[in-house]
Amino acid sequence: MQRRDCRDDKLMELEVLVPAARRISLDELLTWTRQQPVCMMPFAAEITDFCAGFSQRLFRDREAARHPDLAALAFWMRKAELLRLRDDFQRLAGAETVMLPRGLVFHLPPGNVDTIFIYSWLLAALTGNRNVVRLSTRRAPQSEILIRLLREAMAETCGPLLHSTMVVSYGHEQQITEALSGACDVRVIWGGDHTVASIRSIPLPPHARELTFPDRSSLAVIHAESYLKLGEDARNQLAERFFNDAYWFDQMACSSPRLLVWCGTSEQADQATRAFWTCLEACMERKHYQGIPAVQMQKFVFACQAILKLPVSEYRSAAEATILGLESLKGYSREHCGGGLFFSARVDALADLAPILYRKDQTMGYFGFSSNDLRSFALHLAGGGVDRIVPIGQALQFSRYWDGYDLIREFCRSLYIAGEPPAAE
Repeated sequence: MQRRDCRDDKLMELEVLVPAARRISLDELLTWTRQQPVCMMPFAAEITDFCAGFSQRLFRDREAARHPDLAALAFWMRKAELLRLRDDFQRLAGAETVMLPRGLVFHLPPGNVDTIFIYSWLLAALTGNRNVVRLSTRRAPQSEILIRLLREAMAETCGPLLHSTMVVSYGHEQQITEALSGACDVRVIWGGDHTVASIRSIPLPPHARELTFPDRSSLAVIHAESYLKLGEDARNQLAERFFNDAYWFDQMACSSPRLLVWCGTSEQADQATRAFWTCLEACMERKHYQGIPAVQMQKFVFACQAILKLPVSEYRSAAEATILGLESLKGYSREHCGGGLFFSARVDALADLAPILYRKDQTMGYFGFSSNDLRSFALHLAGGGVDRIVPIGQALQFSRYWDGYDLIREFCRSLYIAGEPPAAE
């Protein structure tokens, strides 16, 4: 890739957040990227021990304890989970292949999910890669907590890990993104469709690969008859799990449900719908959840527009939840305002849902279906939508499988080693 005048690189500065706070020129950063790669074997003890220790810091930190998403991150990074990932990784290599890191990974995480940059960095670091993570200059409290704790942890370590990660912050200077894109082996883009399209227009080296995580939409599906058989406590627990999926990021996370589909007869669905929303409203009252007034007005305006454009048969708004019942899913749009607005619909059977799903759909939360039901449904999808099918309550739980990628595999390359040919007789 053709770089601009190096004098510009020397003049342009950006902020380093990790491993230690300082200012750095773009030229210095590019020099760092060109250094001889630090030798890090995938899932080396140094990186797994560091991440497990970082998890403990998160668990112990009083400020972090106030944020459920940080607690979920700490739980996901615990030592037992890291060892399970290591075991999964070791099964990827065959008799003739060795799994190696790709090199330098350039991460561009989204601004609306504050923990994603750690998840993205973690899987790339565990597989032995060096990493540059770009964060916005406008960061939420959760991001600042993570930066502080990561900086503290880095200050207590030494060796290759300390020199294999750089978390930087800059605005919309395209020159910096161009330079880092030209130096990387993998570029990871998280964000809206416009952001992804804009960054993808910046060339990569011919050998480099790119992972994109654009705008997505998600839903939840409940078997109406199974729901009606639940007792009061079980219904309340399901409502709380649904609340966590939807409201942790004000319904703006790509995996948060925006559509709730009931499978069953009209009578079953009507009865289950009333009971479910009553339980969800009670859940929000117990949690003292209050939305932002501006978002409430935005939801009302969006609902009015949706009623004019879609076959809305029911409107319900109470306790920070707005429900728009749809007579059918024909013409269902993925446009959404967030903040606790849900479309609701009914189908006779799970297979009936497959034709309306497409590649923009990411996560389907479920309740009341067997493994066989879900596998049969997956076959109906063929080349269509959804990349994740998880129990309600697990929509926001990150894993190595995301948006159709196996991230552990994507951050590695397979080195093929052929055996000796048989000796001639």
